[in-house]
Amino acid sequence: MLASHADRERAVDVLRAGYGEGRMEQEEFERRVARAYAARTVGELALLVADLPQGPAPHPVAHPVPPAFLPAPRPRVNGKAVASAVCGGLCLLTFGLTGIPAVVLGHAARAEMARTGEEGDALALTGLALGWLSNAAWAVLLILSFVLALVAA
Repeated sequence: MLASHADRERAVDVLRAGYGEGRMEQEEFERRVARAYAARTVGELALLVADLPQGPAPHPVAHPVPPAFLPAPRPRVNGKAVASAVCGGLCLLTFGLTGIPAVVLGHAARAEMARTGEEGDALALTGLALGWLSNAAWAVLLILSFVLALVAA
């Protein structure tokens, strides 16, 4: 493939970086640059820079930041706690049908958070409270319907 002007300039940039790092002498650098500008194909350019890294060599950080000054990683929020809060909130829209999943997910989330150190306890408690209220409302409704059925019979 024929080399473009941009290809030649990239090759010369790699040569300059290699020369700046002391990887070649000045005469060799000048000879390679002249050959780069005279190159007709990308293959010729690749041969000129094949023994050089493709850019400046990375230098290690002289003074890394001490761990005391790095920001503390934030603990993750437990997914089951979020699901419990969502199910608890949906109890109002589903007439309490998501109350049982809210309670189950809330208890599972609290056990998991105690074991792993994740966050989301307030979400799990919200789901538990709304779920238990929904389940209690259904229990009261069922008891009242049985009492009314017995009285009416």
